[in-house]
Amino acid sequence: MKHSVLFICIHNSARSQMAEAFLKKYGQDYFSADSAGLEPGKMNKNVVTVMNEIGIDLSQKPTKGVFEIFQSGQKYDGVITVCDAGSAERCPVFPGKVKREAWSFSDPSSFTGSQEEILQRTRGVRDEIETKIKDYVNRVKEVSYWV
Repeated sequence: MKHSVLFICIHNSARSQMAEAFLKKYGQDYFSADSAGLEPGKMNKNVVTVMNEIGIDLSQKPTKGVFEIFQSGQKYDGVITVCDAGSAERCPVFPGKVKREAWSFSDPSSFTGSQEEILQRTRGVRDEIETKIKDYVNRVKEVSYWV
C-alpha cells in the first residue's frame, strides 16, 4: 500500500513542486505525492531550469491550490509544509490520522542578484530538498511510522 503525501508551500511554484518530484523519484514504490500552494502562482522558471539540469521536467506542471484540494475531500497520510513557519500556520488541517511535518526551505522567488547567483541559490535549495526527501523515504517507509 502506498502512502499519500501532500507538500505545501506558498505558491506551489518551487519548493513543494521540487519535493513532490523528488518523492516520486525516490519513493515511488512506497508513496504517491502531490503538491499545492496557499496562493497558487506560476511555476518559477529558475526552478524549472535547475530541475531540468538533473533530468526532471517541471515545465508543463500546473500549480494547485491547497484549499481546493482540502475542499475536495482528498485524504492524505502525510502533509508536509516546505515554507517558513508563519506561512505553514495558514495551511488547513486535513482531517483524519495525518502525519504532519514542517520543513523550512528558502523561497527561490525571493532570491536576488545576477541570474547566475539566483540559479546557484536555487540549486542549493533543490539539493537540500533532494537530501531531505531521501532521508524521509528511508525514515518513513517503515510501517511503524504510520501507526
